[in-house]
Amino acid sequence: MLRGPSGSGKSDLALRLIDGGARLVADDRTDLAVEAGDLIASSPAAIVGKLEIRGVGIVALPSVSRSRVSMAVDLVETSAVERLPAGQRCSYLGVDLPLIAIAPFEASAPAKLRALAHALAVGRAIDGVTA
Repeated sequence: MLRGPSGSGKSDLALRLIDGGARLVADDRTDLAVEAGDLIASSPAAIVGKLEIRGVGIVALPSVSRSRVSMAVDLVETSAVERLPAGQRCSYLGVDLPLIAIAPFEASAPAKLRALAHALAVGRAIDGVTA
């Protein structure tokens, strides 16, 4: 789950992740629910499969109707990213999630998220970030 204020790079980073094979769940608003202890994200019906791309408009993209949320990502300025951050966490609806901060406009941002998502999926920690 990408978090940040308007203009912070959420849609830009999402677009680059999708270009690398990820699927859109929701843009602009995401519905959250808890199922069997997992946080589940889904899109409101009115915006399913749509991503607003600044300078282009609203575009239809490959999407999934729902997905388990495995981490939260704060989008921050490059100067706010710690070189070796301590493991941080956040909670939604009582579900505890790993929380990381990245600079979304860095070329490596999508690769960083894919590496972390893979590590979490196979149960490995990266510098204190664990599922």
